[in-house]
Amino acid sequence: MKKQVVVRDRDNNKFKVSVDKLTFRPSVYGVIIKTGKILLARQWDGYEFPGGGINLHETIEEGLKREVWEETGYKVRMGNILHSETSFFTPAPYYKGVFWNCVLIYYICSIVSGKISTKHFDDNEKKIMSMAEWVDLKDIGKLKFYNSIDSAKLIKKALEIKS
Repeated sequence: MKKQVVVRDRDNNKFKVSVDKLTFRPSVYGVIIKTGKILLARQWDGYEFPGGGINLHETIEEGLKREVWEETGYKVRMGNILHSETSFFTPAPYYKGVFWNCVLIYYICSIVSGKISTKHFDDNEKKIMSMAEWVDLKDIGKLKFYNSIDSAKLIKKALEIKS
């Protein structure tokens, strides 16, 4: 019997998948906090930190800067690493039969230039995302996040490091 792992989907449903169906996907995300607000990417009917998959030819920093720019319109400076973990995920129903072994890396970032925009979305982002938002930190507990981490805890850690 082939080894299996537990994979989750965007609604946190969990099921077993054979490891030979997994694709390795390193991903990087920016945690951007400014004047009591955090910049979040809108995804489906919830939120996510801006970021995503690192392309094969990119460094972590290049992938982070490209992903944040695509999803928010902002050019950023990469700061300290905040958190990393592994997650087994499927982007279904948008990609049926796709299963990822994700290495998720989160960095504190600061804005260098730009303005909030959707004009840099790639074709996939156009299907599932809308305009990024600056969200009041006091409202974080009310939001639906599409990720495997404790988003409120990650934001708290970022605030502690920044101060």
